[in-house]
Amino acid sequence: MADPRFFDNRGPFSLGEICSRINVGLPRGANAALELTDVAALETAQPNHLTFCAGAAAARQLALSRGGTCLVAEAAQQEADGAGPSVLLPCPSVLHAFAAAATLFYPENDLPRWSQDLSVHPTAQVDVDVSIGKGAVIGPHVEVGRGTRIGPNSVLGRGVAIGRDCVIGSNVSIACAYIGDEVLVLPGSQIGQPGFGFASSASGHMKIPQLGRVIIQDKVEVGAATTIDRGALGDTVIGEGTKIDNLVQIGHNTHIGRHCIIVAQSGISGSCELGDFVVLGGQAGVADHAKIGDGARLAARCAATPGILAGGQDYGGVPARPIKQWARELAAVSMLAKHRKRDRNG
Repeated sequence: MADPRFFDNRGPFSLGEICSRINVGLPRGANAALELTDVAALETAQPNHLTFCAGAAAARQLALSRGGTCLVAEAAQQEADGAGPSVLLPCPSVLHAFAAAATLFYPENDLPRWSQDLSVHPTAQVDVDVSIGKGAVIGPHVEVGRGTRIGPNSVLGRGVAIGRDCVIGSNVSIACAYIGDEVLVLPGSQIGQPGFGFASSASGHMKIPQLGRVIIQDKVEVGAATTIDRGALGDTVIGEGTKIDNLVQIGHNTHIGRHCIIVAQSGISGSCELGDFVVLGGQAGVADHAKIGDGARLAARCAATPGILAGGQDYGGVPARPIKQWARELAAVSMLAKHRKRDRNG
């Protein structure tokens, strides 16, 4: 479910109305008048929520969900019967149906509508010791703590909360985010913009509403022109003391642990998990749903594929493998090339 500080819920809606609006058939025997108040992920859904099950990982969680109504693939309906939610809504495309339902509850999820004439909205709570640069815009219900400095032309969207003694550089945009104390955000960074999520088909790509948040803990540094996307339904989290270099992309729903080092031009896909004290070298890549253990270090241009990398090790190459193994493989390829060259030259 979405945080009401950032998103307006237009519900509740009856089950019958939802099915009609998203073009999904009402199951036989289901109560069309059943009232649903929100959309939610499987793991957080409550009996009055609409949730969805897409993919093998979600299917394993279905039996544990407390959600009352769940969108499921038509092919998987029989396997899902009797597990978890009491009402199952089979549909040809779970992601398309859920995107339509989420848009029904949150039609204004995409971009904020700015209508204020003052640079600081009257409802914002800004400490008297805060410094605000020329051209900065502070939106409704924003909270900014003592000693924080906000650079010129930066924008804090509705409901954003920023702690004490932070520095927000110039031309920074922050939305749907809670930021701790002593956080440094360098110029040009974009925090809390919609994640890159679509339901694709032969007719094109349908945007899936991104209704989550960004949580940045104390003493984090965010480099210039870095982007941190908000979660789809949950949160994107940056742990205490983590340092992020310039031009880094962090996808939606990713959790980064404490005191990590993320070097320039690294890219982290959605729904990844990085433990504490993880290091990513320059231009390293992390594929979606990858998990990296505490203390792991990835060399420059290394690529972590979906799965688990054990902590406390150094990795290199594409796909990532223990760095000594990678070095041996490179040496073997080099030796093979030299042998082939000698063979050709007689």
